[in-house]
Amino acid sequence: MRTFKQIERTPEFTKDLKKLLKRFRTLEEDLETFINVQMVLYHKHNIDNQGIVPISGLEIHTPKIFKARKFACKALKGKGARSGIRVIYSYFQVIERIELIEIYYKGNQENEDRERIHTLYRAARSPSVT
Repeated sequence: MRTFKQIERTPEFTKDLKKLLKRFRTLEEDLETFINVQMVLYHKHNIDNQGIVPISGLEIHTPKIFKARKFACKALKGKGARSGIRVIYSYFQVIERIELIEIYYKGNQENEDRERIHTLYRAARSPSVT
């Protein structure tokens, strides 16, 4: 399968991952599998298994921001793709670039950090109409 031209991790994502790796030791390997399988199927082959969804209400048009709701974590035996791990990322379709923004465990945090997303993409936000 084809992969993306560029995959970047924000410093905040790296920090999130480091914390979670203490509890979920297979997470790095699981993340690679997720990128090479689920993201490729969704973005390159247009196969939607309802595991990746666009995040609405951000008022950011470029890049598109997505949440992975189905993320298989081997360290969470018996959970499969419903592990509770969430990955937030942006996808720059024209240049085939993925930017990993946030990773969290739903048992510790309910939703994505929208302020983090806005801070990263403030320049890309569309001006508000008054």
